[in-house]
Order: sequence, then C-alpha cells, then structure tokens
Amino acid sequence: MAIVGASIIGPTPGRAGGVTGQATEWTQLLNNGELVALVGKSTEQINNQMTQIAQLAEQIQNQIRMYENMLQNTAQLPFHVWSKVENNLNRLRSLVAQGEGIAFSMSNADDVLRQRFQSYGEFKTGLADGQSFSSSYEEWSTTNRDTIAGTLKAAGLTAEQFSSEEATMSSLRSMSESADGQMKALQVGHQIAAEQVGQFRKLRGLIAQQTTMMATWFQSDQADKDLAQLRRERFFNAAQPGVRGGQAMEPRW
Repeated sequence: MAIVGASIIGPTPGRAGGVTGQATEWTQLLNNGELVALVGKSTEQINNQMTQIAQLAEQIQNQIRMYENMLQNTAQLPFHVWSKVENNLNRLRSLVAQGEGIAFSMSNADDVLRQRFQSYGEFKTGLADGQSFSSSYEEWSTTNRDTIAGTLKAAGLTAEQFSSEEATMSSLRSMSESADGQMKALQVGHQIAAEQVGQFRKLRGLIAQQTTMMATWFQSDQADKDLAQLRRERFFNAAQPGVRGGQAMEPRW
C-alpha cells in the first residue's frame, strides 16, 4: 500500500525525453568501447536488482496474506504486529519506486545508444513498427501507475494518501484504529503486492529482450569490423604479382 504513492504521485521520470541532455553528455565523454562496457555492466546490475526486487515483492505478498489470516481470527491486530504491517507496506511502496527508476534507466540506455549508434536505432526485434524500447518502458510505467491508482480507488483511498512516507504512515495509523481499516489496508497491500510481482516479471522480460537485442547488435557490429580488418590485412599482405615478359622501360628518342 505504501508503495503506491511513490509510483503514482511521486515525480516519475516521464519518457526518455529527459535523456537528451544526459545522452549528449555521455556520447561526448565516452568512446564506443567505453559506452558498450558501461551499458553491459549497468544491464547486468539491473538484472540482479530486478531479481532481488521480485523476490522481495513475493515475500511481502506472503507476509501480508499471513496478517490477513491473523486478522480474520482476531478482533484487531496487536500493535507490535501492526507495526510490522506498516513496515512491509512501506517496503512495498519503495519497491514500486525502484521499478519505476529501473524502467527509466533502461529507457535512458536505449536513447543513448540510438544517439551514438545510428544503425542501432534500426536494429529492433520483436517490437511494434516504429516503437522503441523507450516507449515500451513508458507504457509499462503508465500501466503500473494506473493499476495501482485503480486498486486504491476501489478501496476508497487516493494516491495522495501515499505520496510520501510521512503521508503513508499517517494514513496507516488512522486505518489501524479499527479492524475494518486494518483489513482494508491489508487487502489493498495484498492486491498491490500481487500486481507488482506480475509487473516486475513483465519488466524483467522487457529488460531481457532489450539485453538480447543489444548483445546481438554489438556482436554483429564487431563482426563487421573484424571482417573489414581481415580484408584489409589480406590486401596489404598479399604477395606482389611478378612481372614477366614485359618490355623494359627505357627512353626512346
């Protein structure tokens, strides 16, 4: 539940339009080899991070389900238990924000590479006509935020109540005063956690697709360079053809 605000209300880096300045700076400072290495390292780190985020979201989902079962058998959750609920919901909000940040980061990488390597922009596989990975990440972020907003609205809550950690905690404390409020908070948290597990899987799939495409392009580009270098070496190292039977060149007058 807590997570929701971060992604819905918080300033989400819109499409990769803001990439222009950063991308220009990168392309000025880095040569091709450094840029390729930077993107490769960043992608590996993001893949590891996505795995951790997905696992945490599943853990939180299971814990919230456990709290729901406890509440069904009691009049109200004890204070020490509710404190754990608040902590889990805030962690969930944080995970959503991380997912949004990752989507923007990978969108950034796509724009940077398309600026530096013109042919890269044409080397797209598995995407709709005219679509880039940047727009795909934007669609993912929009869908994620809208889904979370809809979940909150169905429970009579608003995204503004979860726009910051302070606002989130204030809302949770108010809801903790009654069993009905606690159950509503748990239900919303459970729905959002379940949705995030699915959304993170989609994001991982998109990142994997982009990673495969980048690796394929880098390999094909390097293969072209290697082939060109091989042809140059063969040309310059070729034996000089012998000249036989020709007429000696001498001045005639």
